[in-house]
Amino acid sequence: MRKVLAVAALALPLALAGCAEHERSYYSGPYAPAYEQFGQRGFHDGFDAGRHDLSRGWRPDIDKHGDFRNPPVPDGARREYRHGFHEGYERAFRSGRDDYRDRDWR
Repeated sequence: MRKVLAVAALALPLALAGCAEHERSYYSGPYAPAYEQFGQRGFHDGFDAGRHDLSRGWRPDIDKHGDFRNPPVPDGARREYRHGFHEGYERAFRSGRDDYRDRDWR
């Protein structure tokens, strides 16, 4: 009987640990706004670009990114993609705001 209780006491935390929500590795803030297909792609591309610029200590300048200037989408979806890219880029800098303020700008 003691062995059964000991096994149950050890198995319960392991079973519960498997049910825990794991941390998101891509983006830990709120999900992207509800965009259509190209806007969603633009949001994620913009977020990646913003994180890249922030990690390098560069000033925020969305116009230096080729995907923002010339979106890799059909002509009818350019506005949607650029809007999503802008939102993602801004969100990346807002989420890293503390690091951003303390940067030594180049």
